[in-house]
Amino acid sequence: MNSSKAVIRLVSTQSTANGENERIELISEGIYEKTPDGYVMSYKETEATGFVGSKTTLTIHGSDFVVMQRTGSANSHLILEKGQRHLCHYGTPYGNVVVGVTATDIRSELCESGGSLDFKYTIDVNSAHVGDYGINITVSIEG
Repeated sequence: MNSSKAVIRLVSTQSTANGENERIELISEGIYEKTPDGYVMSYKETEATGFVGSKTTLTIHGSDFVVMQRTGSANSHLILEKGQRHLCHYGTPYGNVVVGVTATDIRSELCESGGSLDFKYTIDVNSAHVGDYGINITVSIEG
């Protein structure tokens, strides 16, 4: 399948170790395509996410494995695998850090015409819990 233009709606939630909760919603045009191993989608970040000038690409391998890569003004490479902790590079506006990332749930209902992806994960730094995160993505093919 060739890549298709898509509307990507993302809702991100976070609950930090100090009790702060945040919800961000982003609707962006992006690219979506089927690969031999699953799906790939990419979209441009906006001021709403705090990463304006960056592009995020998600590579989805069913409901077990997601790679989230951000390039541009902030660079990150997170590996989300259900039940596994990965040390990952995470870029912030204040600098880069190595974080532990553990996916607690991944649910993919993606197909060639779009669909949804939900995943939840925790982040730690030096094994100290930083926060719990959840992302819900809905993909609609344009046209």
